[in-house]
Amino acid sequence: MKRIILTGGGTAGHVSPNQALIPLLEREGWEIHYIGTKSGIERTLIEPMPEVTYHAVSSGKLRRYFDLKNFTDPFRVIAGAFQSFSIIRSLQPSIVFSKGGFVSVPVVMGAALCGVPVVMHESDITPGLANKLCKPFAKAVCTTFPECAKLLGDKGVQTGTPLRAQILSGNRARGLALAGFQGDKPVLMMIGGSLGAQSVNAVLREALPALTKTYDVLHICGKGNLAAELEGTPGYKQFEYLTEALPDAYACADILLSRAGSNSLSEILALKKPALLIPYHSGRGDQLLNARSLQERGLAHVMVQSDLNAQSLPPAIDALWEDRELLMQRMNALPDADGTQAVLAQIHKYAK
Repeated sequence: MKRIILTGGGTAGHVSPNQALIPLLEREGWEIHYIGTKSGIERTLIEPMPEVTYHAVSSGKLRRYFDLKNFTDPFRVIAGAFQSFSIIRSLQPSIVFSKGGFVSVPVVMGAALCGVPVVMHESDITPGLANKLCKPFAKAVCTTFPECAKLLGDKGVQTGTPLRAQILSGNRARGLALAGFQGDKPVLMMIGGSLGAQSVNAVLREALPALTKTYDVLHICGKGNLAAELEGTPGYKQFEYLTEALPDAYACADILLSRAGSNSLSEILALKKPALLIPYHSGRGDQLLNARSLQERGLAHVMVQSDLNAQSLPPAIDALWEDRELLMQRMNALPDADGTQAVLAQIHKYAK
């Protein structure tokens, strides 16, 4: 039996592409193992999956800023590398696939010590710190953006991002029923994460009186961010988050308001949804770079956070609506944004 180890964590964005690959790997007959941290989101998302065996190791966070933990976390990474080495030596997998995030560093190091080939994936337009550290040990680094593939040189392979198949299986009528909309107005859907989207949540809600004159607004606002005073507002429906019903919500949406995380952008392109992007500017500014890449290719509209307010948002949404057909034409002309099969091809290519 073929055996594969997956890794990646720290954020859901470092886990969801692995979740997309797992059903296909199982169908191909792989024995699937996952190495993650003891308390990270990857454990919450992956360990309950019956087809995957989860292994927890130590890891330290990789920071670009001063923190006293910067003096201790390298030792956690080293400890995690030896733990990963022990797991990998015991399992003798054909390959390790790494989605990045700080947990991936000790796993990739452990694979290198065992002589196991590694294929990695980078979602953003520039490589993250973990993937920069791991690149020397990889056979190939799959990328979402062509710009990133160029930066990675001969190891960079533009594949797109693996997407869960169900995201494309939505039904518009079910989505409208979910939101309680009649379908007589265009549907504006906002999606953008939890903590990082609070400022956009606030502006959207302030602009509702203007927006709901023209649009029905389906708002996925993030855990803990519901506004009780807006329950029952005509033309507005809010959810903390959606899981099984998310494809239906996407299907009923005519246009989107979104942050610019790379996985969200991959879903937007795969679904061919015209979007106004409000990139969250922090860390290395990857969301801003991601959004600009789509803007420069004429695939989305972008508004920087400093320009966003209740007065500027409605005309920006109207401009998106007016431009929607051209944006959809350009997205329809793109190669398939779902990178699942292309990433699987790289795994097959390098597996022992």
